[in-house]
Amino acid sequence: MDHRPQAWGRPRDDVYGAYDHSYLHHSGPKTATQSPVVTGTSVVGLKFKDGVVIAADNLASYGSLARFTDVKRLRTFLNTSVVGFGGDVSDMQYLDRHLNELAIDEAYEHDEEPTDGKAPGAGALNAANLHKYLQKLMYRRRNDFDPLWNQILIAGLDSDSKPFLSSVDLRGTAFTAPSLATGFGAMLAQPIMRRHAATEEDAAKLTREQAVEVVKECMKVLFYRDARSLDRYSIAVVTKDGIELKEDEQLERQSWAFAERIRGYGTQTV
Repeated sequence: MDHRPQAWGRPRDDVYGAYDHSYLHHSGPKTATQSPVVTGTSVVGLKFKDGVVIAADNLASYGSLARFTDVKRLRTFLNTSVVGFGGDVSDMQYLDRHLNELAIDEAYEHDEEPTDGKAPGAGALNAANLHKYLQKLMYRRRNDFDPLWNQILIAGLDSDSKPFLSSVDLRGTAFTAPSLATGFGAMLAQPIMRRHAATEEDAAKLTREQAVEVVKECMKVLFYRDARSLDRYSIAVVTKDGIELKEDEQLERQSWAFAERIRGYGTQTV
């Protein structure tokens, strides 16, 4: 038996033949990510009369393993917008670095401090501009057959200082709505948010406190129902006054009483 360390974990040459290394060397085309491994789940966002609330849990799953429990998936941009990432974490990190470079370029060109009565960062990229930028970026990567495996929510204010919330996915598909969610949130959280903000007019009637409470309830339902979620999450509120971001919130008032009524597959005794 071959006890050399380089032979550990592989079949013996004298029994199964020499190891074939040819699959490691190929002259074919460069391939890109086809199936993300470390991923984040839902991001939820909701407009209210003065701004937008957005939240995402802090879990990054390695397949079905809850591997990384302190991954912040909300990123601020120029103190004007918040970007929430669902999907592949490595692509999220690439986009985060890219947006940081863009923010530095923008900060050199525009004043961050109020001047002449203007709002902070006046003239810089707002949430609507960032939405279009990310749409073009994602669509170009899709056309290069090297997509960024993310679905992104952009929350902030538009050029008229009105609440703005939009979504962009890996194909460059983009749209806006009073409430948005990615992943399982599109099925589990959207019905809850639409009860309170089915239209832009309904969203304009919501107060900040009501919107935050609705989003927190959505995060609780997602923790109950989504196996890839966590009870610690980040939540941000974007208004004319800036961004309030909390990155280590804990779900409160949990109740698992509903679990007693759940019946699974197979023979049941009721």
